[in-house]
Amino acid sequence: MHEQTIAQDIIKQATKQGTVKSITVVVGDLAHIPIEELGPVLHQMTPWRIKMVPKRAMIKCECGYIGPPNIKEKGHDHTIYECPKCKAPMPKILDGGKIILKEVEVE
Repeated sequence: MHEQTIAQDIIKQATKQGTVKSITVVVGDLAHIPIEELGPVLHQMTPWRIKMVPKRAMIKCECGYIGPPNIKEKGHDHTIYECPKCKAPMPKILDGGKIILKEVEVE
């Protein structure tokens, strides 16, 4: 259950700020865990208000393309994507590949 480990890390980071009321978590399209899997785990593990924000991925391909990828398959702990212009597999991720604790509201 990879999503529980990530959720525990987010909870640990948030509680360093004080008594937590709510958090905002940004989940990129190309992150290890889909937003649909991480959100429910965080809700089960804490009484906090949790806002999950999707982040559109951006890639840079050797063909010169810069923009969102063509996501072919998204699953638990894996994402297969390609350049929509030349179909090259797995170009460099510029943005949207991470899970970020963006905001913590404390009492």
